[in-house]
Formats: sequence, structure tokens, C-alpha cells
Amino acid sequence: MSNSAGSSSQNAPSPEQCQAQFELGIALSLYSWPSLSLAVTNNWGGPDSEEKRQWFVGATIDVLKEHPDEDGEWIETFLLQVMLDEFEVNVDDESGYEVAEQIVKLRRDCGKGDFKEVEEMRGKWESKGGKSADIGKMFAKRERTEEEDETDGSEEEDDEDEDVDMDEAPPLVRVREPVVAEVDEDGFTKVTKKKR
Repeated sequence: MSNSAGSSSQNAPSPEQCQAQFELGIALSLYSWPSLSLAVTNNWGGPDSEEKRQWFVGATIDVLKEHPDEDGEWIETFLLQVMLDEFEVNVDDESGYEVAEQIVKLRRDCGKGDFKEVEEMRGKWESKGGKSADIGKMFAKRERTEEEDETDGSEEEDDEDEDVDMDEAPPLVRVREPVVAEVDEDGFTKVTKKKR
């Protein structure tokens, strides 16, 4: 018995443990999705692509809490829509379906208290150079962000008051006044030479 203290909890994990493992599985699924990783690496979602990926994980978790009985097709539609809206990527390689089906399987397994798939995913993530602490930071950042949503504006305003050193502005370009055509009394337009 190598885990005597945790053996009773392994037999009957709490609903909170099941949910936490499911959420970790969702995060690992999305962080391991090649289409999303490529979009983040290339900043297709803009300079804050990494934050958008973290938001995407949180939004997926929240949506699945609100709609716990949705099938893989519904989840795939949600994932693909977010990819299109936030990263301007139209994923058409069926990888969205694979991620959605993996999430459905994780939901089923974690609901039964079977965390084997999540542990395998964590092992693969760590073997590729990812750190479990990175995923943990993401959840901590998400919680911090939710708490600070209402007070965030006042902190940012303080930063805006500081002066920023900038280069000198470029010289103004002289705009030429348009030449008004000169019309004589017979209605003919007088042609003039360009002045140099």
C-alpha cells in the first residue's frame, strides 16, 4: 500500500476532485490542440493570443458547466466558432472533432472518478516540455482575473498618467493647394503651365 492516506479518496473521489480533473483535462486538450497552438505561436489572435488561449480554456469550462449534457458535435461547433472569432482560423482538418470527442470522453471518465486519461495527457504534456505549473498558473490567473474584473479599471488608469518618452514627431508634409481652373467670359478653361 504505497498510498495509504489517499487510498480511501481514490475509491470515492469527491465531486470537486472529479470536476478539477475534468477541468485539467480540458486545459490539456486545448493546450495540446495543434491548430490552437499554431494560432497562438503565430499571434493570429493578435499580440494577446496567449491570454486568449487561457480565456478560451476558461470559457470552455464555463460553457460545459452551463451545458453539461451536450454532445461532441455541439462542443466541436463551439470550439470551431471560438477559433474563427478569436483567432481568425477556420479549422477544417477534423482536429476540432477530435478535441471535442476527447472532452466528451474526459467528462464521462472523470464523472466516474477515472482520471487515467488525464494523467496520461499530463505525462505527455510534461514530456513535451510543458510544465504542470504552467497549467496551474493559468487557473490561478483565471481566478484572479474574475475577482479583479470590477476593480481593474482604476489600476490601469494610474498607468496612463505616466509620461512616455517618444521620438520626435516627423516633420509636417506641405500640402499643395489645388489649382482652381480659370474660366474666361466665353466659358473656356485657361490652360496654365505647372510652376516649378
